Amino acid sequence: MAQMRMPSTEDLMSMWQASGLKQKIIFTFLMIAVFRLGAQLPLYGINNEVFGNIASGNNIIGFLDLFSGGALGNVSIFALGIGPFITASIIVQLVSVVIPSLEKLQTEEGEAGRRKLSQYTRVFTVFLALFQSLIFMVFMKHLPGAIMPGVNHGLFFVSSVAVLTAGAMLVMWISELITEKGIGNGGSLIIFVGIISGIPVYANRTAQMVSHSTSLQLGLLLLLAIFFLTMVFIVVMQEAVRKVIIVNPKRQVGNKVYGGMNSFIPFKLNPGGVMPIIFAVAILLFPSTIMSLISQMNFKSESVKDFVMTLTHYMSPDGIPYYVMYFLLIVGLTFFYASIMPNMQPKDIAKNLKKYGSSIPGVKPGKPTAEALDKILTKTTFIGAMGLGIIALIPSFASYITNIKTLQGIGATSLIIMVGVALDLINQVKTHLLARNYESFLKE
Repeated sequence: MAQMRMPSTEDLMSMWQASGLKQKIIFTFLMIAVFRLGAQLPLYGINNEVFGNIASGNNIIGFLDLFSGGALGNVSIFALGIGPFITASIIVQLVSVVIPSLEKLQTEEGEAGRRKLSQYTRVFTVFLALFQSLIFMVFMKHLPGAIMPGVNHGLFFVSSVAVLTAGAMLVMWISELITEKGIGNGGSLIIFVGIISGIPVYANRTAQMVSHSTSLQLGLLLLLAIFFLTMVFIVVMQEAVRKVIIVNPKRQVGNKVYGGMNSFIPFKLNPGGVMPIIFAVAILLFPSTIMSLISQMNFKSESVKDFVMTLTHYMSPDGIPYYVMYFLLIVGLTFFYASIMPNMQPKDIAKNLKKYGSSIPGVKPGKPTAEALDKILTKTTFIGAMGLGIIALIPSFASYITNIKTLQGIGATSLIIMVGVALDLINQVKTHLLARNYESFLKE
């Protein structure tokens, strides 16, 4: 029997050249470079330093600035970032579960239906970007010193709203191009790049903070150790699967018997990957950002001001209510993703198993198989959702315990996104190379 040899360096290089992977990676880097360039182009007529000072002192705006790669702090043409597109995607996916016609597009009409849903998402993104840019520009108009002298306020307001909306649509287009022609999920990659670009700033702040205190230096070591352990657990959560044994029937063709060997169905512990985290952050930060911007305005009524400040406090990442909502959203969105994944539908899996004569040991085909799979999926998803929720909270609480809050921006949420996106990229590259390897094997 011929033995399969491991691919050598020359084999990998030939696959790299021939598989089109090089072009995909180069294209992805070019799109990221365009995004980074746009994040540095300032909006005309804005005093960046005034808003930058607020962003550095406000946790919510600072957190958004981290996700936008500094585009918000710079008040650039990409200040809204990928946020409107992510929020629109969440709303369309949630609504498609409730509205039968949209659910039919997603489940029954295949690629054509998914293209229609994508078009609805783009249209909704325009409205969200327009709304967010209006709120942002109203805030800038009431912020003392934010608008440079000599600017025509009416024309400036309209043109700025148009530019910010167009910038958000351009970021959406870049993310879709990366998903279609590059490597990885475009939206996740843009957030990933934004977080990576903000790490030097956070590292510099932390170094200045702990440089004169031995206790803080020890606390930093403890915090970094917790961050490292968190990354290990994130990898475990991303890669862990529950294998359900499947017994395949034997088939006799002539004098030979085929099949009869056991296989398994792998159910991921965390089927949604980093998307529940990204969506939870987007859902929480949308009202939080609006409240945070409104709270910076000068109110004549003290009662209105107190009400706004109370709401802002409850929605702030510093408060316990925020983390409770964050945890519950992660758990809920993990179950939501498991419910819409095509390869995690118990009824469809049971139907296909019965069709091909396969079965789960000790379980009757048909409805009993679907019920057994549903119980397994519920248990595994529950473990994955709780694990993901707990992991998301640990580094944030560790920041409070060690009293080092300068790294809170790149805490659990950013770690999970960075590690999750990196794992997804590695898996896609492996899949691409393996597909090319199998193509070469079949040709031989």
